[in-house]
Amino acid sequence: MKTLIAATLSLTTMTAGAALAQNPMVGGAEMFPDRNIVENAMNSADHTTLVAAVQAAGLAETLMGEGPFTVLAPTNEAFAALPDGTVESLLEPENREQLQTILGCHVIPGEVFYNQLENMAQADGGTHSFETVGGCTFTLVQAATGAPVTIRDGMGNSANITIENVDQSNGVIHVIDTVLMPAM
Repeated sequence: MKTLIAATLSLTTMTAGAALAQNPMVGGAEMFPDRNIVENAMNSADHTTLVAAVQAAGLAETLMGEGPFTVLAPTNEAFAALPDGTVESLLEPENREQLQTILGCHVIPGEVFYNQLENMAQADGGTHSFETVGGCTFTLVQAATGAPVTIRDGMGNSANITIENVDQSNGVIHVIDTVLMPAM
């Protein structure tokens, strides 16, 4: 019995260690599965604009909450690709509601890992519509089994998932290369 318990504890420790080792680096920083979405995002050099936007929108406390959430996290480069002045305008206090909507469009309720996104797209013939916390309806697109999953927003833009399955204590992050916009 003691041998079985010791073997189980050893296997559990090895599995936990393997899970920690498997979390990808983001923005040059280690992502810790025991930290929440905001805590980890704050350490990523690639997500300083997203963190500033979350703070300006007053959403940091929400994304530090229990969740679970799936965050589609645009990089600084994705924000920089928006038309000149867009980010600065969105960060103004008078545009807080619009910023909250746009950021809410990057959050899927629940914890949805990449293989689940693939399964949803394939179950619907390669495309699957889904609703975000911000009330946006976006579409997962996967041309064929094993092909990358992209996300088409309300304006017809597509975002690639560049880093998947960044496990968090309150959900999961998928890094994307485009800021998703609601239909106008």
